[in-house]
Amino acid sequence: MNSVGEVFKQVREAKGLTLEEVASKTRIHPEFLKALEEGNFAKLPDQVFAKGFVRAYARSLGMDEEDTIRRFGESAGAFYGRQGEQERLRLQQADDERRRRANRKITVAAVGVALLGLVLLVSREQSAVFSPRPTTEPASSKATAPVPTAKSSGGPVATQPGGDSSAGTPPSPVAREESIPLKSTAIEPLAELPLERVPAEKPPLVLDLEALELSWVVVQVDGASPHEALLRAGERIRWKGKDRFTLTLGNAGGVRVVFNGKPQGPFGPIGKVARDIVLKRGG
Repeated sequence: MNSVGEVFKQVREAKGLTLEEVASKTRIHPEFLKALEEGNFAKLPDQVFAKGFVRAYARSLGMDEEDTIRRFGESAGAFYGRQGEQERLRLQQADDERRRRANRKITVAAVGVALLGLVLLVSREQSAVFSPRPTTEPASSKATAPVPTAKSSGGPVATQPGGDSSAGTPPSPVAREESIPLKSTAIEPLAELPLERVPAEKPPLVLDLEALELSWVVVQVDGASPHEALLRAGERIRWKGKDRFTLTLGNAGGVRVVFNGKPQGPFGPIGKVARDIVLKRGG
């Protein structure tokens, strides 16, 4: 049984059409139509977009679309099966690498917290050892009790035996204070603690794609699941991310790429598939 590409070529030539005429009717680049006829599936986009090309080609030639899709699956199934397995393996490797980076960051953060706790503990111990102790001043003052006197009307003032013959005025008490010199204790300054700087939030990355002619694109944002889109001439699409974009362009020369406001590329000629294009912060 003939392949789908051979059937396309036979019907097209039987109708007297060229690849350029079919491309004008289907708005598919002639390089993709030629790749379909030659069975060169490596030059075609992913399977979902390639099936769209097959349907459009079959419709333009008046062929049965479902039968053509079945033939395409028989012809290209093995190729796209291998390609899908390779893509799954690549995504798995990227996911493993992302997990390893996250584990390293967690380990570094844990070590930093432990060191900070150790510094705080040592500083607290130094503060307790070198802090001055307050001194108390004992009260040593003694008060002399006053001597009572007795009066009699019109009589002499009686005095204590052996006492002063002057009027019996009690002596004022004299307070004696003992001063205790304070020892000055030098207080060592606390060790300066390292200050942890909080990084400023980085602005998002912006990726703009504009189709100059029909093209399929695959965009992977920050290692997440890839997004696929089929862009017609004049259509634009925008993605935002934090760290990086990974692109696959089915028509490298037919897509204008702008990263953070700066034009990129071109990444190849018209009709060529460009894979694994990485655009990242600071790159």
